[in-house]
Amino acid sequence: MKQFLFYLTTLILMTTGNLKAQDKPFKNDTKTIDALMKASYEVVSGEKGAKRQWERDNYLHHQKAVYSYFDRARQEQATMTLQEFHKKTDEMVFETAFYENEVNREVRVFGNIAHIWSTYETRLEKNGKVERRGINSIQLIFENDRWYIISWTFCGETDKNIIPKTFDRS
Repeated sequence: MKQFLFYLTTLILMTTGNLKAQDKPFKNDTKTIDALMKASYEVVSGEKGAKRQWERDNYLHHQKAVYSYFDRARQEQATMTLQEFHKKTDEMVFETAFYENEVNREVRVFGNIAHIWSTYETRLEKNGKVERRGINSIQLIFENDRWYIISWTFCGETDKNIIPKTFDRS
């Protein structure tokens, strides 16, 4: 019960902005780009039906963050809020396991902005065969002594859209 009350109090303080940055449970996830990227792949990965780490993911993202991807069925770019992305992911993870990991990264930083090209592999079983690959284009901003994800656009590899060697494993 004590742990639940601590969790609830922490959540309320985080939501209302009354908790100092150093007291937030995920503060180490946003101090460096490496830590942020590691956490980003961890929050979406897990077994079939397992709840994802959305509280942690919310902390990684700026409140105005957006997700975008090419919707092959509709043949157009789709954009959604982080909450919409979480809902779509929740629907998917009840049907299958999902493990995504980064295999290559290119980073460009200027001032308080960073652009990340992150090549990923997706497995539908832990340590299973690679089912899909693609590239994430991630924009970060640095403010309040930490990094935030402000936008995330992803594109899956296809037979006609093969990941260039420059973005593949180093």
